[in-house]
Amino acid sequence: MLVILGFTMILTFMVLIMTRRLTPMVALILVPTIFGLFAGAGLGLGDMIIESIRDLAPTAALLMFAIMFFGIMIDVGLFDPLIRFITRFLGNDPAKVVLGTAILAGAVSLDGDGSTTFIITTSAMLPIYLRLGMSPVVLTCVAGLMNGTLNIVPWGGPTVRAASALGVSPTDIFVPMLPSLATGVIIALAFAWFLGLGERKRIGSLEYSQAAQANAAPLASPGFWRGFFGGNRVVRGTEVSPGAAATLSTTGIVTVRPGQRVPVGHTALAEQKVLDAEDHDTMMADTMMRADRPTLRPRLIWVNLALTVAVMVLLVLDVMPLAYIFMVGTGVALVINFPKLRSQADEIVAHAPSIVGVVSMVLAAGVLVGVLNGTGMVTAMADWVVQVVPASMGEYLAVITGVLSIPMTFFMSNDAFYFGILPVLAESAATYGISPVEMARASIIGQPVHLQSPLVPAILLLVSLAGVNLGDHHRKVLWRACVISLVMLVVGVLVGAVPFG
Repeated sequence: MLVILGFTMILTFMVLIMTRRLTPMVALILVPTIFGLFAGAGLGLGDMIIESIRDLAPTAALLMFAIMFFGIMIDVGLFDPLIRFITRFLGNDPAKVVLGTAILAGAVSLDGDGSTTFIITTSAMLPIYLRLGMSPVVLTCVAGLMNGTLNIVPWGGPTVRAASALGVSPTDIFVPMLPSLATGVIIALAFAWFLGLGERKRIGSLEYSQAAQANAAPLASPGFWRGFFGGNRVVRGTEVSPGAAATLSTTGIVTVRPGQRVPVGHTALAEQKVLDAEDHDTMMADTMMRADRPTLRPRLIWVNLALTVAVMVLLVLDVMPLAYIFMVGTGVALVINFPKLRSQADEIVAHAPSIVGVVSMVLAAGVLVGVLNGTGMVTAMADWVVQVVPASMGEYLAVITGVLSIPMTFFMSNDAFYFGILPVLAESAATYGISPVEMARASIIGQPVHLQSPLVPAILLLVSLAGVNLGDHHRKVLWRACVISLVMLVVGVLVGAVPFG
């Protein structure tokens, strides 16, 4: 009964958010509550959930202050040169922008931390997506695929968990999986390119006509920023400066007067509009790049850069709790850039929408985790998975584990899978001559899919920052993540990292 309730609960949750019947936060609260009552939790349901929320509190604190810290850095202009450089390097071609997003997300993902990857990728690329009229769902899809694929690095969570659970070396797990990883990255980049081609076909490329540039009000602020990396300032969304005329075209030129919304004439662009800044409902809306925003601190760019580098180094060294590092970093950033009390208060309030959006979903996820663990659903589901594998398939247990890791790590936490299910599967596999390290390699195959799970705080952060509905993200990313995982498994078998028979 618990097995049926557990899988039905997950399925109900997925259907409700993917069909947009409920927001993810509401679904995370109400669906587990109803199924928990059916499971007989009764009045004990509250204690289960509070215990789970207590475990998630450090994660909520981490995300809260991480959003605030990077939001401040965006406000003061730290990332403006990076965005202008990316814009000049990639041009206004949506296909190149999406591919650049994938490369940036992959590079940052090497630190093994999904939250940092998504914050940096979103802050750098989202303004460009909005300026070109591209879909933020493409950004979340590409970033999620790259981060999920690279999540198997030996200093990342899954590989360390698998190594700890089976008593093997993370290096012994990872090195033979390098061909699989390389193949997965190539496929993720290919997906990014084709998604970019789709965006190019849908919206064309955004260019500024010579007349528009000649008539436009200066977009670069004086002093340090003027001419830095050259070109105009990156402007929030497709907002047009007074006197300027933007051109958005695939086969022709469409002129847009200040404040005017004009559908582009081409059939593929029939639904495309040049929107004002306030029409972009994203969690980064309070930190988008306006050239004349009063929060710019050009004279403090090197100080802010040094502070950001120090925070990132401390994160990698893991010498202190991550939440505390961001707390201190946020406090120092506020004191340096906004010494007046009123300015500090205004800056904190400015980021409230971003913080409330992601922290509320993390805490709501505590309800789902609490019900899964407290009612015994996770244990029942794990036992059932082990029992349904017939003895005649024992010699294929490594491949079976790789396949099972795809849905199981999506439906439950990495801890539940690696410390609950994997040891049991590995013990059974040992009787067929399959070593623990081979089982560990197979178990990390499902990470591209796992990273898209609503139980992963980092993906909640990503969709919140980009203003994307979690269901929309899942519709675009899940089948692609499954393809990457399955191909990685096939490559692992071909190179002998994962035994087959």
